[in-house]
Amino acid sequence: MIAYVAEELGTPEGVLIVDETGFLKKGTKSCGVARQYSGTAGRIENSQIGVFLAYASAKGRALIDRTLYLPKEWTDNRKRCNEAGVPKDVGFATKLVQASRMIERAVAAGVPVKWVTADSVYGSDYSFRNGLETQGLGYVVGVRSDFAVSVGFRQVPVKALLEGVPASAWHRLSCGAGTKGPRMYDWAIMPVNCPRPKMYARWLLIRRNTTDPTEVTFFACGGPPRTTLADLVRIAGMRWAIEECFELAKSDCGLDEYEVRSWIGWYRHTTLSLFALAAATVIRSRISHTSTRKKGGIA
Repeated sequence: MIAYVAEELGTPEGVLIVDETGFLKKGTKSCGVARQYSGTAGRIENSQIGVFLAYASAKGRALIDRTLYLPKEWTDNRKRCNEAGVPKDVGFATKLVQASRMIERAVAAGVPVKWVTADSVYGSDYSFRNGLETQGLGYVVGVRSDFAVSVGFRQVPVKALLEGVPASAWHRLSCGAGTKGPRMYDWAIMPVNCPRPKMYARWLLIRRNTTDPTEVTFFACGGPPRTTLADLVRIAGMRWAIEECFELAKSDCGLDEYEVRSWIGWYRHTTLSLFALAAATVIRSRISHTSTRKKGGIA
């Protein structure tokens, strides 16, 4: 599946996107099920959580990898794991570790990728970001408002830097098309310390709501030194692509429509759904490409 998406949708400016989604379940037998926070429900529910990796480019976007999260109450109970068919070599791994492993698999498989984006659950973790830098990947990841960056000789919470941003530093840009048109925000960028700035730079990106200036979001960024504000804004906007993938996978490809309980059952069903979504995306991409060529008089 990874190779298929890379071949059909891959471009040098490809973006990997990390996120998770929940599958509400009853009972205690479904592999990985527990009382845990589910973004799907927006609260703590009895559910399974899957961590997913999406690939997005100008040709389209699709989910290319998946991992079932097993809470410690599962991995600490080998009898329960055995009953659900969990392989013996599978132990506890945080969602951050699972996400990093999927990114490493994609890079090792030769997926053409330049950037990674994720929300603050992943972006606020130093090990996650350091792993991306080690692999030579750029990133635009959300961080919490209490996240601290190194500026000069001090560590400063990003929220404290907001007051020092001059009016001239704000630029109104769209980070992509939404259901109601371009998603317009005010954006500001400032460089932060980096051990090898001539080869790889780091920035703090700030997004401000155009109608409510108190609504602010922060992003930690890293990448080639010549990266522009417009580049970072574009990557930040790509994170919504995985939400679209989840919606299509669940509504059109049956991602959440299963009654399997075992480890292998979850992986088989999820893999089939991801293949279906990838195939549909590739078909749309080919049709779009053909239509564009015909409009341009190259039939």
